[in-house]
Amino acid sequence: MFRTMLILTTIAVCASIAAAQSDYKKFEFFGGYSHNFVNTDSIDEREGFHGFETAATANLSRYFGLKFDFSAHFKDRSIPLFTIQGGSGSLDIDSQVYNFLGGVQLKDNATDSTFKPFAHALVGAAHARNKLNFNPAGCVAVFPSPCVNQTVSETGFAGAFGGGIDIRVNDRIDVRAIQIDYNPTRLFDSTQHNFRIGVGIVIH
Repeated sequence: MFRTMLILTTIAVCASIAAAQSDYKKFEFFGGYSHNFVNTDSIDEREGFHGFETAATANLSRYFGLKFDFSAHFKDRSIPLFTIQGGSGSLDIDSQVYNFLGGVQLKDNATDSTFKPFAHALVGAAHARNKLNFNPAGCVAVFPSPCVNQTVSETGFAGAFGGGIDIRVNDRIDVRAIQIDYNPTRLFDSTQHNFRIGVGIVIH
């Protein structure tokens, strides 16, 4: 009889632990569109870069998780050039910015929550690459010596501090209705004060 009671008690305790452990989502994976307002010069002027963001979060409790975040943003620009003879050309710039970030996320990950506000603080590295392509029609007269196609790149500090809200669709999928981050980077001997906005899908 004692052995039977011990077995039943053990089963009940294990069931309680299992229930307690399953009342929140253990992992989540995010993917979606991201638009980054990138600080492109020293006078705080920003340009819109289109791109995407992905993230993976391991939730250590109902409210706290460890997060890894990757994003990539792209922008093509063309700057007109004019020769002293009155001809014209252009400098075409293909810019790419990548963020590799990790940190913490605060969010109510209960399985039955419908609206899930979250906040995160992430730090890591940014990598920027600018490909410069000169149109020769106006190149020689304006830039006689440095007028050659080249790629300039830099890697430095980056962070993302912000949050957003997820809306439950079903047990496996949420919609990320909005995410807004302050995304500072330290590249090319200056600090860029960027802001990114994103939407997408969260899978549990």
